[in-house]
Amino acid sequence: KETLSPRRINAIMNVLGLILKEASDRFKFTCPFYNIKPLKIPKSDVQPFTLDEVLSILESVREDYRNYYTVRFFTGMRTGEVDGLRWEFVDFERRLILVRESIVAGEVEENTKTIESNREILMSQRVYEALVQQKRRTGRERYVFCTQGGHPLDHNNVTKRVWYPLLRYLGLKLRRPYQTRHTAATLWLAAGENPEWIARQMGHTSTEMLF
Repeated sequence: KETLSPRRINAIMNVLGLILKEASDRFKFTCPFYNIKPLKIPKSDVQPFTLDEVLSILESVREDYRNYYTVRFFTGMRTGEVDGLRWEFVDFERRLILVRESIVAGEVEENTKTIESNREILMSQRVYEALVQQKRRTGRERYVFCTQGGHPLDHNNVTKRVWYPLLRYLGLKLRRPYQTRHTAATLWLAAGENPEWIARQMGHTSTEMLF
């Protein structure tokens, strides 16, 4: 029921165009890809939370989800990445979160979204403390954030039952949980962090996507 994004279509068409151009040069025919223009890519809907709003959310959220949203707000991890995070990929000694897999539509994908998405995220003190606390709660389970039965969280269920009710309670504008990722980027930028470092933490190939 979903369609490919313009960015994804352009990437596919770019490869196809190179193949056709190579073939037309080699076999001397008019390239059918001539004058085909890439699709316009709409700007991302970026509506980050302010630091005060983040702190208000973390103070008011259900205690059993406080660590979850702390990690989301201060690492910039994608929904599938944080939901699919396993304890074996949490390195407390080096204070790193190793992003190696993701959960998409309930299925574990060992390969992340892009090569750059396969990365190491440096834990801030706040994230480190949240994960230490979470370790006491779910350390015997496979997944860092999971149900009582040890299964990965259902993000749709969490969004409907925890996220949106909390935003309504606080009188905040309703925004998708993905805005936690945008928030992390803007907080890092506001703190004066190096854009290239931020891009690596986010799993971007360059600073272009970040800006």
